[in-house]
Amino acid sequence: MPTASLSTCEYADHVRRAMTALGTALPFVWTPHPVVAQSRETLYSYIEGADPLTGNRVIDEILDALTKTPAQAEPATGPLPLPGETGAREELLAPDTEDNLQRLFYERGWTDGLPVILPTQERVERMLTGTGRPSDELVGEIFNHDTKELIRYTVRDIAVVAVMAGARPEHLPVILATAACKQSALTPSTTPFGSMLLINGPIGKEIGMNAGLAAFSPGNLANSVIGRAWTLMSICWGYARPKVTLWSSQGNGFLHNNMCVAENEEQSVWTPFHVTKGFKPEESTVSVFKGWYVMNSLHAAASRTVGEEVSLQMSVIPGLNSSATLLLDPLVAKQLKEADGFETKQDFARWISENALIPNGRYWGTDTIDMLVAPLAAAGVEPYASWKKLPDDELIPHYHNPEAINIVVVGGETSPVWKTTDYACWGTAPVDYWRPGA
Repeated sequence: MPTASLSTCEYADHVRRAMTALGTALPFVWTPHPVVAQSRETLYSYIEGADPLTGNRVIDEILDALTKTPAQAEPATGPLPLPGETGAREELLAPDTEDNLQRLFYERGWTDGLPVILPTQERVERMLTGTGRPSDELVGEIFNHDTKELIRYTVRDIAVVAVMAGARPEHLPVILATAACKQSALTPSTTPFGSMLLINGPIGKEIGMNAGLAAFSPGNLANSVIGRAWTLMSICWGYARPKVTLWSSQGNGFLHNNMCVAENEEQSVWTPFHVTKGFKPEESTVSVFKGWYVMNSLHAAASRTVGEEVSLQMSVIPGLNSSATLLLDPLVAKQLKEADGFETKQDFARWISENALIPNGRYWGTDTIDMLVAPLAAAGVEPYASWKKLPDDELIPHYHNPEAINIVVVGGETSPVWKTTDYACWGTAPVDYWRPGA
């Protein structure tokens, strides 16, 4: 079938490398960058204007792609050639000075930009004492679509990263559990997505994680190194190659330790998060979250309850983010239960779903959604969004599925008069869970 593939010029090198690896030569037409949030007039001018890489008229190149047979590329095998990579990937490096090795690790893109603890054989063996799993046991594998690589990693590989992050052997089970989720902390997107690690169960207290006062602040070893290890393993999996897998226009500071924290189960008046997801209280779990952005709510008005304040603030978040994670101070959770009558987290989530309302037009937006559903309507196909047919000023549930509202109790006890939430991670949902193994 004749095909004309379009992309902005920003992704030209990436597309060409991908086609080389796939052994194909699809005709690609390049437009100026960006296209997101551009007016229809601007987008039409791209089509009528010149391809920024060839100088030819874009619409003419599209017609050529649809009417001429494309040339065939020689098939290629193995991972894509990556910028800056030469030679084989050796398992052990030759002895050198601390400064030279730190510089080498940085230049090869194995760090988060900060110095690491060099993973000597002695240090790695010491780290492996934190688990009873065989060092060559496969923890997971990830197929990276952007680089066409199958990344396979063992217990020893994760131990190496744990050493680099500054972890201790007792932290290794949690780091292995995080690795077993097979999720990168870094998301290949121009949007600066953030991530969060939540630890539940006995292991958090056993390894000294901070779930209380200033839980998200620097200062706690376990919180810091476990969260950092997730970023470092994601980097070593290949998710930090600029314009290959790393596209974020601004980046995200949370990714240095991924908001790694334990839930404050001791001071919470509600069931722990992992129990609400079907695990037993005595089980230890790691939950992986990803989201669009984080907001901090400072105070509640005296004329409204805490629940009403949270619901009001959630209702003004931009549309099409129908999931959220609330990180509540223990005293806030206590007030929600004792003063507002929410006996469980699920009760509060259901109430938010019913009361956090947003105008229909604000939820769905205008031009972008109209451009998506107009072709369907013209073809006689019912748009997937029945709410789109409602008047723009009609209020609809912002979070129509209460199960998509996650509630975590974390932090130290502070005055609920001045604070409704320490953090609210809007647009986030847990993507995986894993139990730390022995």
